[in-house]
Order: sequence, then structure tokens, then C-alpha cells
Amino acid sequence: MSSSAAILVIGDEILSGRTQDTNTSYIARFLGALGIELKEARVVSDVEDEIVAALNALRARYDFVFTTGGIGPTHDDITADAVAKAFDVGIGYHPEAYALLEARYPPGEFNEMRKRMARIPHGAALVANSVSGAPGFHIGNVYVMAGVPMVMRAMLEAIAPELPRGTQVVSVTVEAAIPEGAIAPGLATIQKAHPATAIGSYPYYRDGIAQPFGAQLVVRGRDPDMVEAAAQAIEVLAREMGAAPQRIKAADSAASK
Repeated sequence: MSSSAAILVIGDEILSGRTQDTNTSYIARFLGALGIELKEARVVSDVEDEIVAALNALRARYDFVFTTGGIGPTHDDITADAVAKAFDVGIGYHPEAYALLEARYPPGEFNEMRKRMARIPHGAALVANSVSGAPGFHIGNVYVMAGVPMVMRAMLEAIAPELPRGTQVVSVTVEAAIPEGAIAPGLATIQKAHPATAIGSYPYYRDGIAQPFGAQLVVRGRDPDMVEAAAQAIEVLAREMGAAPQRIKAADSAASK
């Protein structure tokens, strides 16, 4: 059985629309490649009680929780304190984190605000940051990482060796120039006949062509043979409805949604 995971995105800048969250999709793909199933993602503001409540709910429900954001040097970077509160432990300067950060700044520039990045909940292990040095940390089933995408990705690479591996989800995308509402009944029948797969329908509209309405029909599952069987059934259905289905690569599928 594959492990389950959730993402907790922390930051007012995400909720205000000032910053676009690209971390969630990256983490989802990263975990998928390991065979870890992402089940939920939440976004919360920079409010300690909100972070604590969300974190406690997610860590109780899933095998792993990955948080992003709120571990920098400014006054609104309160993730470390919130995690310590959620786990009911103290927080203080971590000797290794302190030494790493102190070494990165010229004498006199390692000020009190920068020292905040060395404050780690008691009992947590550091997560290496090969980009900027300021570490994340790991406590219980929670991995706390930076919000800056480049740094977050470096932290993911650092923790990858310690994460479990499971059976990867495979997917096949079939595109057909058939309105979603028209193909929906047949699609439901195919889903019932292939319960080991999950079939999703993603409509599109493309102006300037004879048949602007269509759908990308995505079959997902852990058994490649079952996924292929369902995909072929969708292709048969599309042809019976007068369309010419075609398989779409994952990158093309994502770009056209």
C-alpha cells in the first residue's frame, strides 16, 4: 500500500494573489514519482493558530505532511513557532543551524532577524538547503520547507533518500473532439467497468476550428495493463461517436488545460 501525503502552503502572499504557488504542483509530481499519493493541499495565512490547526489535522490523517513558506528572517515568518506549538515542544537556536548561518554572513551582519532562521523546534532534524544555507527541518511526519521555489526544490532533493517508495501511478490521456456532456454517459459506464482506475474528464475550447469543444480524458491507476484497457475502451467510445481520438503526452496535456 502506498503512503499518503498532504501539502500545507503557508503565507498571506499566496492568499492575496501577490505570489503564485508553483510549489504544490512540483511537490505533487515529485511525490508521484516516488509512489507517494498526494491526497490534500491546503493554504493558510500567517496566523499561528490557523497553521497549528491545519497542521494537526493533516498530520493526524496522512503519513506525511510537507509545508512550504514562513521560515525566513522576517517578523511574519512564524512557521517554526507554529510547528513547535502543534507538537507541544519548545523552540530555540539549533547549534548546527546557527553555525551554518553564522558562517554565511560577514562579521557583524548575522543580526537578530537572521538568527531567527536558526530557531528550530526541539527534537527536530535539519533539512539541508544547498541553495542559501538556511535549513528546513523534519519533526514527526512533518517536513518544513522554504517557500522560495528554488530552495524548496533543493530541500526536496535532500529528503528524497529517506522517503519511502511505492508503486507509481501511471496515466494515459486520450483527447477527443467531443463535448464533455456528450461523452459523459459512456465515460461513466467505462469507469464502472474499470474500477481499479480513476478516469477524469477535462474539457477544452479552442477558437477558430471546426469543432472547438472537446475533452481530454485521463485514465490513472497503479496497474499499467488496467490503465491501458480503460484507455482503449475510451478510444472505442470516441470512435463510435464519430471522433478521431488521439493520445496526448503528459506535457501537452498539462499545457492545454
